[in-house]
Amino acid sequence: MILDEIGRGTATFDGLAIAWAVVEHLSEVNKSRALFATHYHELVALSERLSDVACATMRVKEWKDSVIFLHEVAPGAADRSYGIQVAKLAGLPNAVIERAREVLRALEEGREGHKPLARIDDLPLFAEALRTAKPSAPQGSELEDAVRAADPDALTPKGALEFIYVLKRLLLEREG
Repeated sequence: MILDEIGRGTATFDGLAIAWAVVEHLSEVNKSRALFATHYHELVALSERLSDVACATMRVKEWKDSVIFLHEVAPGAADRSYGIQVAKLAGLPNAVIERAREVLRALEEGREGHKPLARIDDLPLFAEALRTAKPSAPQGSELEDAVRAADPDALTPKGALEFIYVLKRLLLEREG
């Protein structure tokens, strides 16, 4: 049996609990041979508790702020995740990658905790776009300036949605 990312797409502890229970069930009840790919580092503990569970990892090499997958499987567990590096390999814009690194540092340092996410217009990525907007017409409202500065062809679907939120906030502020 091959399973990939069981429990992902749920809240962190929900997903971990589901993945943990699935591994235990496969080992203790089904007694099936399985390859179980996961990002939950906590599941390594099961290999110490269940004699028929073993951990393996893909070997990687980090080079120039990137990651190279060596196409080798080795015993053991990964010592960390490579999500941002994989996102970079997938072609996400550099501004998004840099912002992800900032957010990751804040989360790892515990500054954000479980507080709600900052408003979209408070994110540096979009605040800078609004600050550096150069309207092609005489100075108008902040809403008009944002629309003039937008480059629809350069927006990703997610960026377009975030831009709509910025416009809505500006419109509501203008209406008072």
